[in-house]
Amino acid sequence: MLVNILTLVGLATVTLAVPLDQLERRATITPDASCGGAKGYTCLGSSFGNCCSQNGWCGSTAAYCGTGCQPAFGTCGSGPSTTSTKPTPPTSTPTSGTLGDCLTKKNVPIRLTSSSDFNQLAQPYNLRLQYTPAVIVIPTTVQHITDAVTCAAKYNVKVQPRGGGHSYAAFSLGGQNGAMVIDLQSFQEVTLDANNVAKVGGGVRLGNLAQGIYNQKQRALPHGTCPGVGVGGHATHGGFGLSSRAWGLTLDTIVALDVVLANGSFIKATPSAYPDIYYALRGAADSFGIVTSFYLQTQPAPASVINWSFSIPNMFKSAASSANYFLHIQSFAQNASVVDRNLGIGIYMDGQGFSISGTYFGSLDNFNNKIKPELLRTLPTPTSQSATSMTWLQSLTALANGQSLSQPTTGYNQHDDFFAKSVVVPTSGQFTAATLTSYFDYIIKNGVNAANPWYTIINLYGGPDSQINAKPTSFSAYSDRTALWVLQHYGYTGNTGAPFPSGIIPFITGLSNSITSAQPQTVFPGYINYVDPSLTPAQAHAAYYDSATYAKLVGIKQNVDPGKVFWNPQAIGN
Repeated sequence: MLVNILTLVGLATVTLAVPLDQLERRATITPDASCGGAKGYTCLGSSFGNCCSQNGWCGSTAAYCGTGCQPAFGTCGSGPSTTSTKPTPPTSTPTSGTLGDCLTKKNVPIRLTSSSDFNQLAQPYNLRLQYTPAVIVIPTTVQHITDAVTCAAKYNVKVQPRGGGHSYAAFSLGGQNGAMVIDLQSFQEVTLDANNVAKVGGGVRLGNLAQGIYNQKQRALPHGTCPGVGVGGHATHGGFGLSSRAWGLTLDTIVALDVVLANGSFIKATPSAYPDIYYALRGAADSFGIVTSFYLQTQPAPASVINWSFSIPNMFKSAASSANYFLHIQSFAQNASVVDRNLGIGIYMDGQGFSISGTYFGSLDNFNNKIKPELLRTLPTPTSQSATSMTWLQSLTALANGQSLSQPTTGYNQHDDFFAKSVVVPTSGQFTAATLTSYFDYIIKNGVNAANPWYTIINLYGGPDSQINAKPTSFSAYSDRTALWVLQHYGYTGNTGAPFPSGIIPFITGLSNSITSAQPQTVFPGYINYVDPSLTPAQAHAAYYDSATYAKLVGIKQNVDPGKVFWNPQAIGN
């Protein structure tokens, strides 16, 4: 079976202009519910339904046989059909057997609650959110994944992949009890082809990815600073790093993905092969499939990087003064005579300290003589400062705050106990003086002497020549291409063994509200990689996707996963 599927993957990457008369003469009944396109598979006579939808999938409902139906690859309208919900597997309750029986019969490696290592494998990154999966699959082959997904669909068990396991909401454990977790820890490939496209396994962590491509060919990618984060969720929901203003998000580097779909088929999605799935995976992959491998277009690693930092005092004395200081930083960040794509900026504050730091792809002289003076103009004199030229890997190691880039492929044991929210500030609705005054006033009154530790990270996404915002909204399902700032508000216990304090969630919520309530004329989205489990599905969808993007995703979901095999509390279609 897998040989046939892999053959299909190879065919899916070929683009041919086939005359209709030739296509009709050699039409092949679809083996995987796909139809039309370069392969020319027909639905007519298939077990998936006789109608070929506008998105290239076989079925028999109005979604397949109505508007956009492709008559060259099956029937349209009210013609006969054999089934109504394909390409997903059956979702009716079986009359005999169990999920465990199904997985065992197919020789899928699994861990159950009785397994000695189950508790370690089921431990979330965010210890505040504990869920118990029905089963944890530890695949070593793609066939294991296709079989596991087929069994889960048969027995009505929801599925979520786990790459690095860093989901803030523990969605990689399903976000509820009783899910099937597919742990991709065995998928660790990092290789570069002749075109410097990296093939990256779905279980690879960012530190190992960075080291792997640099050691092979001195290549680099834009990505986050925490080396233990997995590439899977990071890349499919954005993937910001301080190099992103120069190179875009990690998501923007994806040129293809190997993915297992809800019907158990294994395809390679590219801009020309399965374009709707390619679109959906780049922004909402958790709702559409298990990505086993990413194909990422790398960049030459810079010969040197300037890592810089300034600690600014007296930022929590006067809300009005701090608001003015931040307005200067905001003006600086949009000054094209000083700032270009090569400057990455991050701001950190925790009620005690306030620092501005980042990276610069340029000379130390240019940074010291041009960028630094304009940034610090009108700000309080820094209590400490640095600007140091480093190699690419030295820069990444410094940004990791003491963590090694080399991360374990099994037995990862980094955890926290926290609640976080995000606020995306659009360029068209950037901070006003009143909003910043409200924000700093809240911090001075509630955050300086807060009962529990917290911090805010503010990253510059926009500004002159930002390559994040250079992409059109239609480029991918990650549709926010107008952000100026992205804020993460993060409250934690400082003691992962203690009960979670009741005051953290209201404090962090109030911190975000001090911005949004002060500027009601502005729509502030959220950043899905800082996923907020306190949001309802409708609130989450509105925060993470614009209306047109979400509507398109719902249509694709109905076509390729109508049974909602891939599910979490905020999944597409909930």
